[in-house]
Parts: sequence; C-alpha cells; structure tokens
Amino acid sequence: MDLQLQDKTAFISGSTAGIGLAIAEALLKEKATVIINGRTTEAVEKTVSALKATYPGARVTGIPADFGIKEDVAGLLDKLPSIDILINNVGIFEPKAFVDIPDEDWFRFFDVNVMSGVRLARRLFPAMLKKNWGRIIFVSSESAVFIPDEMIHYGMTKTAQLSISRGLAELTKGTNVTVNSILPGPTRSRGVGDFVTSLAKQDNVSFDEMEKKFFQQYRPTSLIQRFATTEEVANMVAYLVSPLASATNGAAIRVEGGLVRSAI
Repeated sequence: MDLQLQDKTAFISGSTAGIGLAIAEALLKEKATVIINGRTTEAVEKTVSALKATYPGARVTGIPADFGIKEDVAGLLDKLPSIDILINNVGIFEPKAFVDIPDEDWFRFFDVNVMSGVRLARRLFPAMLKKNWGRIIFVSSESAVFIPDEMIHYGMTKTAQLSISRGLAELTKGTNVTVNSILPGPTRSRGVGDFVTSLAKQDNVSFDEMEKKFFQQYRPTSLIQRFATTEEVANMVAYLVSPLASATNGAAIRVEGGLVRSAI
C-alpha cells in the first residue's frame, strides 16, 4: 500500500533504537524524509549510516539532543527545518517502588516523557496549522490506562501524554492537521529486552521461558501473550501519519495485544 509520504518530512525523538528506530525505518520504506534523534552524536551518526546502508537513497539525517538537558533541547529546536510529521517517542522508564521514588525522579520523568513532546509541538504545531497539513503522534503506552504498580511515575507521564494529545487535537478543528496518540503494550524493544533478560538470569531460565512467565504473572489479560515487535507498532504509526488516516484525529489507538479489557 502506498501511504503517500514521499513529500513529507518527519522528526522522531528517541529514534536510534527500539520503537523510534522501527518508525524511522517504516517511514523510510515509504520514501519519506526522516530526521532521527538520539542522546549522543555517536549514536545518531551510527544509526544514520546504518539506515543509509539498509535503504540506499534514503533521505535521512539526525540531530543529537538529550531531552533531559534543556540546552540540548533548545539547540535541537533551532536546528529543525519545516516538519510535516512529529513523532514524540522519546521516553524513560524504571521499575521502582512508590515509596522509593524521590521528588527528583517524578520531575525528571515528567520533563523527559511529557515536556519533550510539549516543547516540540509548541514549536512545530503553529506552522502545521498555517500550511493546513500536519501529523503529531504521542507514543504513550498501555501504562497510561493500566497503571503499573511497579513504576507509577512512568504511568503518570503516559496518562499526561493522552491529555495533551487530545487537547492539541481540539485545536485542529476544521483543518487537515491531526494529533493522535498510540498505546503500545509490552514491546520487545532494547530496554524491555534488557529488563526481561535480567529477570531471566535471576530465575535461571531462558528468555522465552521468562517471556511466558512474564505474561502469565504480570500481564495475564494480554490476548497475544507475547511481546509485540517494534515493527508492529511502527506499522500503526506509519498509517496514522499518512494522508490515508485523515479521518482519525484526537484518538488514542491501542497496539497492546488486547491487554486492556475495554471495548473502547
């Protein structure tokens, strides 16, 4: 299917690995121009080189910036060209007991996971409205509605993203700009893979055995009973940012394997 993205330019925060990288690849396959982002120059340059090698002729560049450092964010905003598609993907997570989460962690998680998207949208959204076309996606999580008791501070930031996404969508009324969020479930990204691998080592079992145990014990409502692939999430994003998804606006689209028990 042609998603009609050949003349579109996308910026994806946090895209040197995991879901962000998979989104970059999905958009490059559709001939979009893609700007990736990572915390270090080395990571960005390595990823850009790998993408160009995999997709000859790909229009891909990168801008390094750590969204936990305000000066980096300011520099990134100054370097961004005209953007048609904004993917707010960057995020951090860390399992920690509620009573052990200091104030500093609450503010750090909010600053990176929530304010990154706010700052980017604040800069890019007005131009999208002016030219009457644009797409903004907030990569939230099933943790926004199925708050994990092992990292409540992370769940809080994912819920906040849904509010911001819907609020921005209200400002697009009557235009060809859309703002949506997606809610991935447990996904086999680098961070999750490392987490499950560590659990497997603790229990002296294989990754596959730990994956099965994880879903039986911690996510028993999942219908697919496995980790989604980053490509499965990226495929949904690629469609939502395309002109073909013009009637989808203000929505929170679930890509969580049926984990959330809700008809809507």
